[in-house]
Amino acid sequence: MAPAKTASIANKDLRIGVIGAGVMGSNHARVFGGLSDVTLVGIADPLEAHRQRATELIGCRTFETVDDLLQEGVDAVTIAAPTHLHHEISLHCIERKIHLLVEKPIASTVAEGREIVAAARRAGVTLMVGHVERFNPAVETIKQAIKGEEILSIAITRVGPFPPRMSNVGVVIDLAVHDIDLIRWFTESEITEVQPQLSSAVAEREDIALLQFRTQSGVLAHINTNWLTPFKARNVTVATRGKYVMGDLLTRQVTECFGFQPDGSYSMRHLSVGYEEPLRSELGAFVRAVRSGEAPAVTGDEGVASLEIAIQCLDSSSHREQAMLRRVAG
Repeated sequence: MAPAKTASIANKDLRIGVIGAGVMGSNHARVFGGLSDVTLVGIADPLEAHRQRATELIGCRTFETVDDLLQEGVDAVTIAAPTHLHHEISLHCIERKIHLLVEKPIASTVAEGREIVAAARRAGVTLMVGHVERFNPAVETIKQAIKGEEILSIAITRVGPFPPRMSNVGVVIDLAVHDIDLIRWFTESEITEVQPQLSSAVAEREDIALLQFRTQSGVLAHINTNWLTPFKARNVTVATRGKYVMGDLLTRQVTECFGFQPDGSYSMRHLSVGYEEPLRSELGAFVRAVRSGEAPAVTGDEGVASLEIAIQCLDSSSHREQAMLRRVAG
């Protein structure tokens, strides 16, 4: 249920704060600082080095604690703190009737995510989850190209080198959760079957994941993700009954094959793709949702659903490994 629109928010600059001054949080603050009808109150982070970098890069005010930021008076915040802090910070803001965008994943566990969603619903505040890939112009073009089509299969590749900043999660939560969300969004159907293959080649947690899914509508989907590839690649292919759509999410090029003939021939065309920065589109959508009181582009329920599938991938793989060890020991 979306919160009711209030005249005070609809008719004034929206006062927004950012919680977390890491790479993502700093980018949030940068974008908010350039949006019209928005006042960037500042950015909160307990680390002095992060606050100093934010000051140098953005020139905004910084605060050591979340409460120091909130005391300045904010209508909304974006939470870009480490995932294990999302639950506590979200509930703290919701209790104060502050609208919020929580970076993906919404929380560390499904139970925590559901608690955030329930609290926001009771308080009547806007809750949006930061699945920024939905706002990639290439993704939006793919979504439009397959509209009304009978989708048969989806294949997504999201690979690259190991990120030095990453330590508390593996590729499933850091990377694949983006694509789990895209599969659900493209198909407008829930994922009902999960078949994961995971490996930890060079990192403590899984750094290779081959994930297979089936949706309730019967679509087969596959995600290939790792931290072993020396270069970044982000590719999506969607096969429908009448089309084959290929998208490069980095170069933002989308190609459509169609008009298949019995002799194997077909036609091909490049589709027009926009140039808007995905994060700017995402944060703009959040601001509009807060002002209008309408449901946000990515709801809390959707964020929890994608997190639940990601955790199922981790749990299913762990259970299978334990079963194999028992068979070997037996």
